[in-house]
Amino acid sequence: MLGVNLRPAVARFWAPVVRGLLRVGVTADAVTATGTVGAVAAAVFLIGNGWLFWGAATVTVFVLLDMLDGALARARGGGSVFGAVLDSTGDRAADAAIFAGLAWWFSGEGDNRLLVLLALICLVLGVLTSYVKARAEGVGLTCDVGIVERTERLILVLVGTGFTGLGIPYALHVALWALLAGSAVTVAQRFAEVHRQSRGRALPPAPSSAPDATSAADPAP
Repeated sequence: MLGVNLRPAVARFWAPVVRGLLRVGVTADAVTATGTVGAVAAAVFLIGNGWLFWGAATVTVFVLLDMLDGALARARGGGSVFGAVLDSTGDRAADAAIFAGLAWWFSGEGDNRLLVLLALICLVLGVLTSYVKARAEGVGLTCDVGIVERTERLILVLVGTGFTGLGIPYALHVALWALLAGSAVTVAQRFAEVHRQSRGRALPPAPSSAPDATSAADPAP
């Protein structure tokens, strides 16, 4: 929920940048793609190779572009359906790359199997957090609940990763344990909300397809 509360402040921060990008014709989709590629590359090549502080810092810079693309789309009169799908897909790719980078490093030279396990569990819970909401919205429900959404998830994992890169002991352990607990609660909250809203409601019927040429033709003699 932190992301929703930060949007007005973020919009004011990005306003001068948005005006400049509008003047040179940069699109929201281009910003989304740049942010996604940059975050994934930083997670894989920096975090995945043990450059934890610089990896977390670089990923943070590119993740901030995720806030910029929305502001740019609104300034252009609203986003497109393709842009919304691209943005959501990019978010999932960046999140997965961060946890995969951590799992890769700590399964090798980082040599910490507990952190590997925590990173993988947090990755799965992050996917579930997003999927429950998307599936609920797909059947006509709303699911805007949860104590740990993407903003909180990124803050916890990137701060923990950066502090560990600076040599602060157990920073990533604390961050991932907190993220695991918060994500588990969030998944439970979303299931409870879906259960509450769906009580007594039937699944919407699937759209009927037009009869094909064979069924429409006269039966063969």
